[in-house]
Amino acid sequence: MSFDTSAGVATSAPAIETSDLVRRFGDFTAVDRINLRVARGAFFGFLGPNGAGKSTTIKMLTGLLAPTAGRASVLGLDIAASPLEVKRRIGVVPEDLNLFERLTGAEMLAFTGRMYGLTREDIRTRSRELLELMDLNGEPRKLVVEYSHGMKKKLALACALIHRPEILFRDEPFEGVDAIASRTLKDLLSRLTARGLTVFLTSHVLEIVERLCTDIAIISEGRLVASGPLEELRRGIAVGGEDARGALSLEDYFIRVVGGAHDADADALHWLT
Repeated sequence: MSFDTSAGVATSAPAIETSDLVRRFGDFTAVDRINLRVARGAFFGFLGPNGAGKSTTIKMLTGLLAPTAGRASVLGLDIAASPLEVKRRIGVVPEDLNLFERLTGAEMLAFTGRMYGLTREDIRTRSRELLELMDLNGEPRKLVVEYSHGMKKKLALACALIHRPEILFRDEPFEGVDAIASRTLKDLLSRLTARGLTVFLTSHVLEIVERLCTDIAIISEGRLVASGPLEELRRGIAVGGEDARGALSLEDYFIRVVGGAHDADADALHWLT
């Protein structure tokens, strides 16, 4: 299964671009003037503390939530003007997965394929290949409700890939997944980006992001506080207005940028020690 990133729009257009993107819920601003640019073929990590605005941003980028202000384009297409075309060309694996649990894995893939207008033959061929790739073909009559959490994650990924998307959005793909399933997912995502697919993911597992991602952005309290190639950020370039000497780990960099550093001794539970 190949991933051609040139269909429809000039390849000079970035995979994702936002301009002063804002989302408010009443008086609360969840996303505050975010400006992102993600190159095609990038493995892009979108990081931030809980409640920072990551999932809200993904919902706007995938057409599930309208922005309050600003604009966003995907593959050179304005999301507000061309929502269906954008959705045809992206794959999404949300954190809550959204699978129909009374279907088998093959039935879930067939339903998804029909929603994207695939032919019956393409659905059969691609479903067989995806189920084998994800190691989900051993019990064909098993319902999704009987799947483990890791199996559901792999099935959701298969559903997101069956129509050959040009961008894959993944929200917390490794949360609640065992080591074997995690390795399978990491290896597959790396192979897909090598073949031209753009991956945009959020994750709290910084070690995995550091190992996989070429570029990252960090959001805190709805605002973008850092963005760029991972290797530059790890070298400590422009951290809080300083030039750090030597390379920082992504964890160190993240904590410094979001202001999470603290004195462990000051916070110690002395009554437990």
